[in-house]
Amino acid sequence: MSKTSYLNPFKAIKYLFEKPQTLQYPFEVKEIADRYRGFHKNDWEKCTGCGNCADICPNKAIDMIKIEGLKANPAEGKKDERPQLDYGRCCFCGLCVDICPPGALSLTKDFFHIHFDTKTFTFIPKDEKIDSEIYKSEKDYSIFQASLSHRKENYDGFSTDMRYALFEPDRVEMPEIEPDLRKLSFIEQVIGYNKGEARQEAGRCLECKLCEEACPAHLKISDYIDAIYRDDPKESLQKIYEDNPIPSICGRICMAHCEDACSLHIRGDSLAIRWLKRYAADQIQNFIEELEMQPGEPTGKKVAVIGAGPSGLSLAYFLRLQGHGVVVYDELPGGGGVIRTGPPAYRLPLEAIDKDVNFIQSLGVEFKFNTRVGRDVDFEQLMTDYGAVFMGIGNTVSFSTRILNSEKCLPALDFLKDNKIGEMRKVDPRVLVIGGGNVAMDVARETVRLQHMQYPADNSLKTMTVSLEDWQELPATDVEVREAKEEGIEFNPGWGPKEVVLDDKGNIKGLLCKKVKSVFDETGRFSPTFLDDQEKLIECTMIIEAIGQRPDFSFLPDDLKEKLKYTERRKVQVDENGMTSIPKVFAGGDIVNINMDAVTALADAKLAARGINQYLKGLGKNY
Repeated sequence: MSKTSYLNPFKAIKYLFEKPQTLQYPFEVKEIADRYRGFHKNDWEKCTGCGNCADICPNKAIDMIKIEGLKANPAEGKKDERPQLDYGRCCFCGLCVDICPPGALSLTKDFFHIHFDTKTFTFIPKDEKIDSEIYKSEKDYSIFQASLSHRKENYDGFSTDMRYALFEPDRVEMPEIEPDLRKLSFIEQVIGYNKGEARQEAGRCLECKLCEEACPAHLKISDYIDAIYRDDPKESLQKIYEDNPIPSICGRICMAHCEDACSLHIRGDSLAIRWLKRYAADQIQNFIEELEMQPGEPTGKKVAVIGAGPSGLSLAYFLRLQGHGVVVYDELPGGGGVIRTGPPAYRLPLEAIDKDVNFIQSLGVEFKFNTRVGRDVDFEQLMTDYGAVFMGIGNTVSFSTRILNSEKCLPALDFLKDNKIGEMRKVDPRVLVIGGGNVAMDVARETVRLQHMQYPADNSLKTMTVSLEDWQELPATDVEVREAKEEGIEFNPGWGPKEVVLDDKGNIKGLLCKKVKSVFDETGRFSPTFLDDQEKLIECTMIIEAIGQRPDFSFLPDDLKEKLKYTERRKVQVDENGMTSIPKVFAGGDIVNINMDAVTALADAKLAARGINQYLKGLGKNY
């Protein structure tokens, strides 16, 4: 061993005069790292209550708690819940921050909490805006009081960063026919996902189920998307059919309320729920063989359904599963109702409709097509022959502006119907469509295709729209407006029709319009006003009116028409069982709901199916 000097201990004397390395805590506070992971903070204005943080927590330290006074809004994808943290379990890993779709959760530099009551370690985090009392300014903050109820404001640490988010914000784009090509024919515009694209898009789902609460029919969306991700489209379709018997239809024209509520849309793109439903339906070529479903045990009861639209088809399906006999009457040559004649073939081909209808028919539903109630069969006879009657007639009559010479205009629904299932209309090179809704977009976009098919060498073709609503008020969806613009349609928003101007021969010369001052009054009711000193003539030789539709109740006897009650919105009034004010007559679809789309009609059918089943069995408080 080397010899040690006896003077070595005295070398330590020099450190007595140097600053000590030991931190004099709490009188001295060490600077905390910018990305420190301490206690949580939650921006309640951003938080949707989706629960993804609770799902991902490896230590089960997060529970979702209903908050009294917090109002849920399913349509916007917001729950009345907020995360509660158990700091006896939390490991401060930050996964909850990285998975938070709206970026509401963050971690602060606070980490000091001492208390003898273990219940205080369970905490519902808020931020300075909501819980200002516990967040203290620099001068009011004391390290001696630091706890979950005494925190330093703006003391942010680990926060969300989209570069490291644990979800994919960008949607897998749906392959579509390019505008310059698609406007030359009625070929289906949306091509559809292939297997790789569908599985990749399905993999984006966080399974928070906000979409299911927003869906009018509350479909099991997370379950059927999970089956797609696992490459099992048959299981996916089976899961869809638990609540939705028209997946080929809904997969193409559903208004996708669920996507508006998707938690991914806040900082990225909503999950393509509609297109994934279509993928599942398109992968199974023969529903009848693959699904192998059977109707319920016969009850001996029969129900008449007027209208083979989404509500009528869905009701027939649900009633057959309950064992009831069902006969569907429709004046058209095939199923689908208004959606058979309305949505253009480039959006909804007849083959897709028939695929759904044929499966429902295979369960024993009897369809009487080309049969108009009130003409070929009396409504009173249906009331006599059947245990219950369901009206799902839809809106089949176009409104007219009734301005001077409006009889020269074509009604939108007749135009669409002829082009879809009849003889295609001859159009002029210069056409004007009155209206700003989705039907007006359908009419205008069909017109563009007909013009290119009928005048292939004409470079002066023009299709225009005019609407009371200005750009920010247009009732058509953003997608429809964008695609219409892509196809060259010219918009004239904020102008109201005054007169159809005719030439000396009585032919249409144009539409005289007046500038709109406002569309709605101070209460939000439709009450357009105009500026008297601003007018313009939109030159055209053909005008199509697409300003709304109404139902046709001419099949009802006068005494029953008088018994039919309506809501303030002029919708048929039904009770909690789907029954109208006429005993044993139920209703659903566009004549009942204000959404006027397929999935809401489906929801009406589910309600009416339960009500009719109770009625036929003599069950329920009203029966």
